[in-house]
Amino acid sequence: MKVFNVKENIDTTGECIVGAKETGSHACYLIYGTMTPEEKERPFKPGAGHEELLLVIRGRLQVSGHVTGTLSEGQAIHLKGDETCRLENISGTDAVYVISGGHSEGSHH
Repeated sequence: MKVFNVKENIDTTGECIVGAKETGSHACYLIYGTMTPEEKERPFKPGAGHEELLLVIRGRLQVSGHVTGTLSEGQAIHLKGDETCRLENISGTDAVYVISGGHSEGSHH
């Protein structure tokens, strides 16, 4: 069994990505992200040939762009390709989210 220490490996962008480098597979990836209360804008964009689900684990995120609204703990949104949103932490405390993604139908590397 291979265990990924995601929370302990957050980089300077506030995220830790578990992808092909770690798993040896291009089928899917996972991103664990944190945002401080001061963070006002973080992009969320899957990119060409990808789809992603963003799930709020802790806090509240204001979303603007392709999707607009407020996400609370346990709520998720789905984006495809070049659909783009901006995330703002409106919690007053650290926010945590998880993004899961993979290749869109008919797309692969």
